[in-house]
Amino acid sequence: MKDWKKKIEDKTVRIGILGLGYVGLPLAREFACAGIKVTGFDIDERKTKVLNSGKSIIKNVPHSEVKRIVDAKKFAATTSMSQIKNVDALLICVPTPLTENREPDMKYVVGSCRTVTKYLQPEQLVTLESTTYPGTTRELMAPILETSGLKAGRDFHLAYSPEREDPGNKHFTTGTIPKVIGGLTDTCLEIAEMVYKLAIETVIPVSSVEAAEATKILENVYRCINIAMVNELKMVFDRMGIDVWEVIRAASTKPFGFSPFYPGPGLGGHCIPIDPFYLTWKARQYSMPTRFIELAGEINTNMPHYVIARTMDALNDRKKSLKGSKILILGLAYKPDIDDVRESPSLELIELLREKGASVDYNDPYIPVTHKQRRYDLRMKSKPLSAAMLKKYDAVLISTNHSDYDYNWIVKNSQLVIDTRNATAPVKQGRNKIVKA
Repeated sequence: MKDWKKKIEDKTVRIGILGLGYVGLPLAREFACAGIKVTGFDIDERKTKVLNSGKSIIKNVPHSEVKRIVDAKKFAATTSMSQIKNVDALLICVPTPLTENREPDMKYVVGSCRTVTKYLQPEQLVTLESTTYPGTTRELMAPILETSGLKAGRDFHLAYSPEREDPGNKHFTTGTIPKVIGGLTDTCLEIAEMVYKLAIETVIPVSSVEAAEATKILENVYRCINIAMVNELKMVFDRMGIDVWEVIRAASTKPFGFSPFYPGPGLGGHCIPIDPFYLTWKARQYSMPTRFIELAGEINTNMPHYVIARTMDALNDRKKSLKGSKILILGLAYKPDIDDVRESPSLELIELLREKGASVDYNDPYIPVTHKQRRYDLRMKSKPLSAAMLKKYDAVLISTNHSDYDYNWIVKNSQLVIDTRNATAPVKQGRNKIVKA
């Protein structure tokens, strides 16, 4: 503990971050900007070369910030995992997706732990940042890491601190979002607190790694259920001829007892579409049903199909069939003004439209080309927008409401607009072309 305190005080502690994506890179930036030397680890050599040249790989971290920490020699990226032995704290930021059966796919966490085991040193701190089910750190990670011959909580320190990244949020950054931390032991927690306080303004210690894991699950289950509620109300109110967006605006005027959530074409991002299923899977081990959460998941995963049905109806009203129609998807990212497509409903919308026989293109100012992902390999390029181009499509489907889009211009030059985000609410002219979905 004395050595740890000295390293923290004089800022000679060395931080390693395994996984340099939407979670790992912003975290690396915060530590490096705080004057701490950071080594970033990633298996993608292309990614490490770009970062070491002083350029960013995600919109949420500008090129200028990467260049600043690289030039200051506070950050370097590598594919050489053997350098893990040279860091004091290793923060693991790898994906935790679902299998096709909607069960936790822990291969990235397991693979990372097996790699770390080869180079684990006495007194090192290992922290998992990936969202996961309660019990992961103690039941899955610790036994793998202990195959090194070192004992968790005695020979090395183990903690869990869930990422709370929100790409595109202009009010909070990685450094200003409070950080929840749980340790395997009191000493593990104390060391993890000291490390994170170097870069994070507010640190929230909890009693155990399980409590920290459950905190992240609760946050995302809360959002998943409330979004499912408004998605269901959208479908119900549509049948009644009521605009759900108007209702939400009116309800939001109540100064207490109500928090607005908004419907859409489905859930996107790495957390909300996935995390609730991690909890339902874990709950089954305790013979506990999670009917509320599973129902919410069912509603949210059905939303792309609802959008397709509304599109078919809108085309049918115009004496057109979806099969053979030309459809333009506006927005591939899962939320406005970012370049993150993880679990984006736009991807499923494209596949569903193709299955129905439609010809599909997309436009997204932040995503010029699609890249191979775990479930999708669309091999598409963003189409440039022009008035002549818009007129060629039988329908323009707004899946992501980027602020870059001029919705008045889009509606004016389109034959039909399917709006899943209420993006066209301010549009006055051509409202007969707009169908909410």
